[in-house]
Amino acid sequence: MILHVVPLDEWSADPHLPYRPPSLATEGFVHCSADEASALAVADARYRQVPGPLLVLCVEESALAAEVRWEGVGSVLFPHVYGPVERAAVTAVLEVRRDAEGRAIGLAARG
Repeated sequence: MILHVVPLDEWSADPHLPYRPPSLATEGFVHCSADEASALAVADARYRQVPGPLLVLCVEESALAAEVRWEGVGSVLFPHVYGPVERAAVTAVLEVRRDAEGRAIGLAARG
């Protein structure tokens, strides 16, 4: 299982098509994380100022048609998906819980 952080508006923009975040066009891959702690760190570092709900997609790596490469950023390996994410590969959608300053403090089931 790999995780991807995404604002709700971006994830829900076109629910009938595979998910294609802006990074797929600009960098050639979808950024993902290997675990909850890494996903929360990404949410905190890159999405703290983004208004509205912030989600974490739980993606079944083996259900993706696109290649997944585990690539290093410093000494940490991150999974990068080199193509769109099929919605059928998303097994759960969690919501990032944030404190009053917008810091990511945990994940919760989306209700």
